[in-house]
Amino acid sequence: MTEKTIQSKRRRLKGEVVSDKMDKTVVVKVDRTVIHSKYLKRYTISKRYKAHDEENEAKTGDLVTIEETRPLSKGKRWRIVKQA
Repeated sequence: MTEKTIQSKRRRLKGEVVSDKMDKTVVVKVDRTVIHSKYLKRYTISKRYKAHDEENEAKTGDLVTIEETRPLSKGKRWRIVKQA
């Protein structure tokens, strides 16, 4: 099987790198828009994920796609799949 035919069942998220100060780890901020149940107003929720970056290629401000993976450390359960 080729790599293109294999479809991953892991979650993928898109976000912006907000910190690259750690070795082989970046912090990615993922925004999502939610509608309030009572007031029907839209607002943004941000969440920060630690992601594995093997070659230390991602820099602050880069847009990246991260994917779920096995636990790599206490707080790191994501890895960078591709940079935009």
